[in-house]
Amino acid sequence: MNSLMKKTLRAHINPSILNADFSDLENEINKIATVSDSLHLDIMDNIFVPNFTFDLASAAKIIGFSPIPVDSHLMIANPDEVAPKYAEFGSASVTFHLEAAKNVLETITNIRSNAAKVGVAIKPKTLLKDVIPYLAEIDMILIMTVEPGFGGQSFMFDQMEKVESARRAIDELSDAQILLQVDGGISESTIPVAARSGANCFVAGSAVYKSANPAEMVKKLRNLANAEFI
Repeated sequence: MNSLMKKTLRAHINPSILNADFSDLENEINKIATVSDSLHLDIMDNIFVPNFTFDLASAAKIIGFSPIPVDSHLMIANPDEVAPKYAEFGSASVTFHLEAAKNVLETITNIRSNAAKVGVAIKPKTLLKDVIPYLAEIDMILIMTVEPGFGGQSFMFDQMEKVESARRAIDELSDAQILLQVDGGISESTIPVAARSGANCFVAGSAVYKSANPAEMVKKLRNLANAEFI
């Protein structure tokens, strides 16, 4: 990253509740609400990924009581049909997987028509070039740094080349304010690496909710990332 680009970046920390206590989510979210940019809500359907978390009805309840904006990450097999509904229920942003969508542009349009921002996610084996044609149409690109489906996985350092390429592509778009998000294995040791590679939005689950003080961990992670932009 060049020095001018670094100065324009600010770290966004979006804690994932995947490792939170599902029996007391309202309290768990309140632990990080005052220090987080958004809440990352992992929606898994046990089809697109081998795990299940929330359906639309239960997700709508979480979106309803969350005191901070919700970034819904849909790891589901039918985003074309379902993604706009998450926008309807109040998600500030809705991210769907490129690999699952049948009509990417239509899904982007339908999410945005319901007053939400739009993100497109790609799995580790998906090539960056597959999402580049849609870059100017979205608000965020999410590069998975683990295989989607489970929390607590190890950070995939080999995805940093993809993050670097994504940063260059974003910077080539005139006045683009596209977030470059990474999700998976983000911790005190890996967030500086991801930030140096050009990411400026970080999903942290285990690192936050397995710490003794989740709010302090969010602040620590933000400081570590921002230090790379100085």
